[in-house]
Amino acid sequence: MGKGKLEKFQDLGQMPHVFQNFKWLDPKLLNYKKEVVDYRGKWSKEVFKNDHPIILELACGYGEYTMAMAEELPNKNIIGIDLKGNRIWTGANYVQEKGLNNAVFLRSAIELLENFFGANEVSEIWIPFADPHVRDSKSKKRLTGPKFIQLYRYLAGKEGIIHLKTDSDLLYEFTLQVIETEGCTILENYPDLYNSTFNNELLRVKTRYEKLNISGSARVKYVKFRLN
Repeated sequence: MGKGKLEKFQDLGQMPHVFQNFKWLDPKLLNYKKEVVDYRGKWSKEVFKNDHPIILELACGYGEYTMAMAEELPNKNIIGIDLKGNRIWTGANYVQEKGLNNAVFLRSAIELLENFFGANEVSEIWIPFADPHVRDSKSKKRLTGPKFIQLYRYLAGKEGIIHLKTDSDLLYEFTLQVIETEGCTILENYPDLYNSTFNNELLRVKTRYEKLNISGSARVKYVKFRLN
């Protein structure tokens, strides 16, 4: 029998590679010792003990991309971020069992990341199969919206790279519009990824949400762009 939510929450609180924030209005990170930690500008040096570039997976869910990148990119530091502790437990547990020292998880709302990272501290951001927030009233929650682009520019600077992978036509078209209005530069664009020729094998990784095919779309879209 699998573990329930409460057991997973308890596990997360004991994992050295998991950091959690519990208060929106008082954004602080706690480590497994329940100590407040501040690694802004120091994640690579103090957490990973190296000087490798940092890659974030936002709305990481069960952490499929965090796990895959940790294994495929040993010279990169990977941080999976999601608000749902019972979901990130899957990735955090895998990383712990495999002894992957280049991956950690952060349980927090994405909107709060400026409190936890220094300016230009991140090199790339992956957003694979995030909630497209199909209602117009929820459009400001889309992770490629203008307010998030401004956040990413703080985190990754003008040379920062964003990867979006989605089966949502709405989120894909919305993102292309934001890229244009925000003056970003498209580096790769595949309206039908799996019927295209691409070099990055990480694009073959499928999250649980991709496998569910909630949108019913026959095409997966991928766009990679520089923030500028």
